[in-house]
Amino acid sequence: MNYLKKFIGKKEALPTKSSLKDIVFAWFGALIAIGLIGYITKEYNNLLVMGSFGASCVLLFGFASSPFSQPRNVILGHFLSTFIGLSFLHIVGPQWWSMALALATAVALMIATRTVHPPAGSNPLIVFLLSANWDYLIFPSLVGSIILVIVALIYNNIHKDRVYPSYWF
Repeated sequence: MNYLKKFIGKKEALPTKSSLKDIVFAWFGALIAIGLIGYITKEYNNLLVMGSFGASCVLLFGFASSPFSQPRNVILGHFLSTFIGLSFLHIVGPQWWSMALALATAVALMIATRTVHPPAGSNPLIVFLLSANWDYLIFPSLVGSIILVIVALIYNNIHKDRVYPSYWF
């Protein structure tokens, strides 16, 4: 019965509410970052949009001080997870169990390397769903995540109360 009682939770208070100013600031940051990635994708006919980048924007602009939002986590998390997804897809094959192994391996590798970026956890699934080729590792995964970090560096430091990043390596 103790196990089922855990489902009730700790009954802790909700996190503090964000100010309207912080919400609007995060909104503009996400708009600029994804707008830039979308523009570059359209103008240069080179894929830079990846679904997990939307969730990356939540962290980069809404929770910039989180360990999950730091440049090493964003860039290496996306890179490693995409690499693992591509490796399993192209070496093991496109089976459902291979996809599950790829995801689990990406999660474990991010934890082991201290590069956890939760949005990147979806990258192996995206790779499998798209049957992506190896160039997906560079475009959009690596280049797109670097663009997100550059925008976050410039934009977050405009805010008088923010310093981004908390650390690099």
